[in-house]
Order: sequence, then structure tokens, then C-alpha cells
Amino acid sequence: MSRITRPLVTTLSTLALAAAGLTVTTGTAHAQSCSQDYLPLPDPNCQPGDLNPDVTQDTIDSTICVSGWTATVRPSSSYTTALKKKQIVEYGYTDTSTSDYEEDHFVPLELGGAPKSELNLWPEPEYGNKTAANKDTVENKLKKAVCAGTVSLADAQDAIITDWTTALSSLGLS
Repeated sequence: MSRITRPLVTTLSTLALAAAGLTVTTGTAHAQSCSQDYLPLPDPNCQPGDLNPDVTQDTIDSTICVSGWTATVRPSSSYTTALKKKQIVEYGYTDTSTSDYEEDHFVPLELGGAPKSELNLWPEPEYGNKTAANKDTVENKLKKAVCAGTVSLADAQDAIITDWTTALSSLGLS
């Protein structure tokens, strides 16, 4: 009978954890179910985007196009902070400081995104060259175009979901 050495046992344990969707970092295991490979977009398997059924093309004049409307549907910071902590682990970010991420609505509230849906909220890094601040600029321009009637709500939502970094140019707004 052969004897299994410690490095092999460690390797086998690591492989078993990886097969279970867990990774090992400095002696601890955590679930990692979302991929960072899509950054600056969220993993579409984890956050494909989700819409608020109260916001439609017919209701924009009483919802998103009303100044201050998003404040009426924005979830509490206690809700988003708890979700951010959970999702930072799910994405396997090595930087776990919550201040380095914005718990962002993939489809923004300004364009009828679902306020509390985990399919629409994700921990967007505040570092890199395409950040939450850059996305906010795109969102604001799209909302203005939707409210001005130059872009439909559905087209703006689709452009954000497809790739917010190219949304303006894809709609002829850049």
C-alpha cells in the first residue's frame, strides 16, 4: 500500500474544494460562484439585470422622469451593505474592503432597474479605468435621452445590459 505524502493530500484537498466551487486563500475556504472575467460588467450568470415592473414606456412620466423619484424606490444602505459583503465573497475579490465597491444596480433605477433584486445588484469595483462613476455618467445621459423621447426605455435598458461601456455609442449618443 502506498503512502500519500502531505503535499499530495493538500493538492487533493484543494482539487476537491475547487470541484465544489470553493477556493483556498491563506488557509480559509469561501464560496466563489461569480466570475470577475466580465469586469467592468457583472457576471451575467449572477447579475443578468432585472427590471422594475412599475416602470414602462407608458409610466416614465410618472416614474423615472420625475425629479427625485429614484429616492422613493432606492433600498436602504443596511440592505445594500449586507448584500455587498455577501457578493464580494461570491465574486472572490481579494480586496474585501466594502469602501472599494459600490453596490450598484446593473440596470440603474434611473432606467427602471429592480431596486432590491439580487439579479440587478452587484459589488462594482471603484478601482480600474471603467468604474461605477463612469457608469453613472452613462446612466444619466441615457435617462435624459429616454425622458426627452430620443431613445426608448427598452432600447436604453438593452444597451446597458449588453455593455454599459458602449451603450451611448450603440444608441448614437456619444
